[in-house]
Amino acid sequence: MNGGRKVLLYGLGRSGRGVARFLAREGLTAEWHDARPPAEDEALMRELGFGRGDVAGTYGTVVAAPGVPIDHPDLLALAGRGAEIIGEVVLAARRRPHLPLVGVTGTAGKGGTTVLIAHLLRACGLNAREGGNIDPPLLDVVDGAEVAVVELSSFQLERVPGLRLPVAVITNLGVDHLDRHRTVEAYHAAKLNITAGQQEEDVLVLPEGLNVPTHAAVRTFTPDRIALADGREVLPTPDLPEGIHPANAAAAVLAAEALLERLGRAPDVGTLAGALRTARPVAGRFETVARLGDVRFVEDSIATRTLAVEAALTRATPPIAWLVGGRDKGADLAPLRAAARGRVTRVVAFGEDGEGLAQSLSLPFDLLPFEPGMDGDEVMRRAAALGLAALGGPGGRGTVLLAPVGTSFDLFRDYKARGESFARAARELAAEKVGA
Repeated sequence: MNGGRKVLLYGLGRSGRGVARFLAREGLTAEWHDARPPAEDEALMRELGFGRGDVAGTYGTVVAAPGVPIDHPDLLALAGRGAEIIGEVVLAARRRPHLPLVGVTGTAGKGGTTVLIAHLLRACGLNAREGGNIDPPLLDVVDGAEVAVVELSSFQLERVPGLRLPVAVITNLGVDHLDRHRTVEAYHAAKLNITAGQQEEDVLVLPEGLNVPTHAAVRTFTPDRIALADGREVLPTPDLPEGIHPANAAAAVLAAEALLERLGRAPDVGTLAGALRTARPVAGRFETVARLGDVRFVEDSIATRTLAVEAALTRATPPIAWLVGGRDKGADLAPLRAAARGRVTRVVAFGEDGEGLAQSLSLPFDLLPFEPGMDGDEVMRRAAALGLAALGGPGGRGTVLLAPVGTSFDLFRDYKARGESFARAARELAAEKVGA
């Protein structure tokens, strides 16, 4: 990498650990820096023989974790001393140049689309693995895979110099992460880096009506029709399994088709249709986790972006008891007020900024008062119970929906832990009411 000069891993965590393990497997060494390294990460570095680096030193390559802003003073200083700043995706592309990569980004739906593309390609006989922003890290799956499908966040796409993707997907472009990118324009510019290195023989899959600058061939999709590029319908949207979003399916089919064509394989409509029928939603993304009579408990803990929450509100069966809360990240609430109109019976507000979010939504709400250090599991139990009561109790109907708008870091380590807590609470509540 960069003429064999020293390599620095800047920031550990999930991505950094994946990079370190990969470099060790490659027989390469690196130094590392993290302002607050978890004990388990330090232990892994010692085990791999990677020493602590000096951010005032000189390096050829710096592999930066996604959570580190591209304009961090340390990164700017390292670049000023000649270092190239890259992320794990470019490292994978350079070390595995013959491995086809399908890249997926977007404000909402990129995780579900990533998993679905890999599922379709496996059904077509390819050893396809998914990774990147979605678990596991990309570098944990590149060995042995015939195709890697990588979910790409705007953070990752800040550091992809020279990356060329034979197939790229943009699910949509909304508003998110303004605390990091500062402006919508900068956020969208980061997202559009997914196509910056593409050429005429590559394919970019987009929703109809989204116009972006690209040199690649463009294939567009609509959420109401799942079809190949030649117009042949693959599967009617009503036949999709519960929890599979039609837009994700439409995009995934076009991306899988493009990759198969790139590899000289003809896409088979019957195989793709069969694979769609067996697809399963990603855990934590609009998943029915419990039922009690005509009431469904739906967990969409990752829904903190406006587009994702709006989609959840649109898909949930009304009347809806909507669980809202966590730490406010500045989402645009105007579209959510519109999506909730006539569908949401009651908001259950929880967490650090739940009350403020509920008040801004201008909907009737029940409040679970917040105190730092509260037990998140107990909060989820009380929220699920209030949601059920708002729908009429065990004899009611509708959806208790966790689509929280706020991030999880007030009560939980991440959105997965919050979703798992809600799922446990919903199942326990359903079992309790059935046995009552």
